[in-house]
Amino acid sequence: MRVWWLALLALVLAACGKLAPVGQEAYVFGTRVEVLVWGAPEAQAHAAMGEVLREFDRLHRTYHAWQPSELTALNDAIAAGQAHEVSVELADLLRSAQALSAQGEHLFDPGIGQLIALWGFHSDEFKPVLPDATSLQKLVAAKPTIAKLRLEGRLVSADISVALDFGGYLKGVALDRAAATLKQHGITNALINIGGNVMALGSKGDAPWRVGIQHPRAAQAGGAPLATLELRDGESIGTSGDYQRFFEIDGRRYSHLIDPRTGQPASGTQALTILIPPGDAAGMRSDVLSKPLFVAGDDWPRLAGKLGVTQVLRVDAVGKLSATAAMKARLAFGQTDIAVSIMP
Repeated sequence: MRVWWLALLALVLAACGKLAPVGQEAYVFGTRVEVLVWGAPEAQAHAAMGEVLREFDRLHRTYHAWQPSELTALNDAIAAGQAHEVSVELADLLRSAQALSAQGEHLFDPGIGQLIALWGFHSDEFKPVLPDATSLQKLVAAKPTIAKLRLEGRLVSADISVALDFGGYLKGVALDRAAATLKQHGITNALINIGGNVMALGSKGDAPWRVGIQHPRAAQAGGAPLATLELRDGESIGTSGDYQRFFEIDGRRYSHLIDPRTGQPASGTQALTILIPPGDAAGMRSDVLSKPLFVAGDDWPRLAGKLGVTQVLRVDAVGKLSATAAMKARLAFGQTDIAVSIMP
């Protein structure tokens, strides 16, 4: 299975006999995850990383979108027109997701689970089959959105067109929880990577953590990263791309990033990366806010300004690059002559 992710560079490995990071890996959230710890005793590092990975697995199982979970139980109740009592944790996640979706003008909307399923992305393998046109038209006309979710304490109800899918949200939640867990274990230098959503804590010895941004057409680029950057303490980076979950028919690519306005996979962008400064819920913001900017297409600069996202790199549908000035200043591109349009 091809999994394109924001790869950790070889620079995270120590050279010349110096101390190397201690790491653990797993396959969670449908992707590869990795935690690296620098400068801590191995027993302390492994205890912390083990707790982090167990929490990742719990979140994945508890809020899975199509395998039996607390989230599917809620979706089943909504589909039956019934109110459903959820856990305190899920109620908090739903409120947070509602607020974030509204901020992004609902271009990222966890309430469109039925659309995602109709396109065949509620599966570990994607079949190159287009959805039934009539069913798609009917669902788009119903305008499913998490805004139609009603929460009274822990009691949740919604319009039957709504089905929750936390893809594009839960990895960011997991990043923030991982950072908190590591700090509780006395870990101050670490790198957490969840399939391309990355958060840095501290540094790698006397050097910063450095990551590479995956080229959206990696095969054409010879596998080399599009660019690299150094992450500072507490910063998070997130990428949305059409190369992670997709299928092709007659040379056209259909990705899992659905535009709620049309019910069609967004097609104006190949990849979009954002860098979020340290702060409350930085990991979640890095995961969530790249999605509406991806779907927005050429309108991304306006929406980025509204969302307060100042560091953005976009590769459009034909491979042209644009970026904010703040992001361009942080990047080192593999090709020194690469053209990047600076956006206001």
